[in-house]
Amino acid sequence: MLQLNIVNALCLQILFSSIASAGPLDTAPKYQALPPLREQAVIQDALRDQRVSNIPHILQKYGVDAWLMSQKEYAEDTVFWSLKSATQFSARRRTVQLFLANATAGVKSAYTWIDNTPKVWSDILEVLEEQNPASIALNIDTDISFSSGLHAGEYETIIGELGEKWSKKVVSEPMVAVEYIGTMVKERLPWYRKLQETAWAIISEGFSEKVITPGKTTTEDVEWWMREKIQQLNYTTWFMPSVNILDDKDIFGSGTEIKSGAIQYGDVLHVDFGVTALGLNTDTQHLAYVLHPGETESDIPQGLLNGLKTANRLQDIVKSNMKIGSSGNTILKNALKQMHSEGIEGKIYSHPIGDWGHSAGTLIGMSNQQDEVPVLGDLPLLDNTYYSVELYATHFVPERNATMYFYLEEDIYWVDEGKRWDWVYGQQKKFHLVRPQGAKAGELFRVQSP
Repeated sequence: MLQLNIVNALCLQILFSSIASAGPLDTAPKYQALPPLREQAVIQDALRDQRVSNIPHILQKYGVDAWLMSQKEYAEDTVFWSLKSATQFSARRRTVQLFLANATAGVKSAYTWIDNTPKVWSDILEVLEEQNPASIALNIDTDISFSSGLHAGEYETIIGELGEKWSKKVVSEPMVAVEYIGTMVKERLPWYRKLQETAWAIISEGFSEKVITPGKTTTEDVEWWMREKIQQLNYTTWFMPSVNILDDKDIFGSGTEIKSGAIQYGDVLHVDFGVTALGLNTDTQHLAYVLHPGETESDIPQGLLNGLKTANRLQDIVKSNMKIGSSGNTILKNALKQMHSEGIEGKIYSHPIGDWGHSAGTLIGMSNQQDEVPVLGDLPLLDNTYYSVELYATHFVPERNATMYFYLEEDIYWVDEGKRWDWVYGQQKKFHLVRPQGAKAGELFRVQSP
């Protein structure tokens, strides 16, 4: 195992170095090919090993001596999916994992048993007797999904098999699972950038005259084109792409989705889109404008340009208020206060992302909860994690005589050296353009933070 970990680490270092130095920062988004599956497995397992090595520190942080998980095939604990190897597709038999915060010298801090006999319990009891933990965390929280993955039947089995002595030491500490899943090691970032660039590239092509013929192509056509493109690139996704023609109605209400009608000249298009690969998920919302024949980018109504700019400003407000250790509810309150002080109206509903599309960590608002989010909004904001800054700003567009909704979403990461957040790939500051057939195609360049 030690030799394999060293090999994985060396492979990861080589691959990380090659990606970190690849490509200029001012190029248009390009499709990023994934490595062969065998190489992907090496990468994923090396990253997983780094994350697992941090578990004793997490347990110590939250005052827990041991962390125990048990699951059967197809009835996995939620955390299992962030602990498994790349070639594991489910738990087998009964899969039990035990982690220790302060293992004595010469004793392992991580154990895994795959067994369907009583021997697994005698082995666990032997470790517990030797290490004598004062507390044993189980994933039995009642509110947080990432910390409540222990199935009821397995809970009853664990309590019965541990016996009175050890079952009395069982505790629930939800932040253990939240922090383990939410913490991203630095070597993951170059791969995440590749995923994000690919997402941008798919959106950029999908929102262009290569795919859309005004008067003919429907929003549903574009959605399925995106699904097909994801599959062609050997990526997957965690939700169906959603393409809408925007008007003056809230997307969370009714009347904004025109699935059966064709896209027309002058339409403002919106997409909610994500890709999945290497155990990571992205989440992006962008806007496009369909140019009339004879129009160029300079003909986009100024009111629409100002609306996008306002939404960009709200993104920056949210990002600047994301203080490590603050609760999501505090961040929401401060961001909304600043938003209103600058004369901006809108909603903020940002969330952690990574192993899951809606991943482990505090929530900064929800579309239907702008005062506070109970429980999940009370969690502290972690560093070394990824977030989707998801929101909308409203803006009056004189050319349409309407107040329109400008929806944006971009993924950010924590820059430990600068103690700040930054965009994983970029921030949309220009509309994607669907140009008239035969016009010279433009490129949407990635805009980096200074």
